[in-house]
Amino acid sequence: MKTLISSLSITTLRNVMPLLKKPFGKAKEEVETVETDQYIDLGQLNFEEDVSFAGKGMIKIAEIYRYEDLAKVTQPVYNGNIMMIDYSAVANDSLTLKRITNELKSVARDTNGDVAAIGKNLIVVAPNGIKIDRHKIKGGY
Repeated sequence: MKTLISSLSITTLRNVMPLLKKPFGKAKEEVETVETDQYIDLGQLNFEEDVSFAGKGMIKIAEIYRYEDLAKVTQPVYNGNIMMIDYSAVANDSLTLKRITNELKSVARDTNGDVAAIGKNLIVVAPNGIKIDRHKIKGGY
């Protein structure tokens, strides 16, 4: 009786052992190899949705170093774009800063838009149809 159980156990173990080694694994012949040098440059991809721009405008970023830079900076607002203007280069010159803010207010008035200061060195000018919310959304802890 003991030999019957021993031989039965050995036969059962031989059948179970392959399952214990790799119960969900695949044989080496079945595994597909992928080269690590392959990549896709997302900048070169062209999507059909991107071709036709469905929005009203874009958000453009600008820096002002002197009052004369305003001519280039305000033109996109007249074209329907939102401008975020960094004025940190002229932040210490109060007269130039006053002239710049007055000009940006008149651009917002001309386009029936909105203008607001954000933080210490940013001014946002929005065209017609876009209002700037002055209430901050703060995250919780």
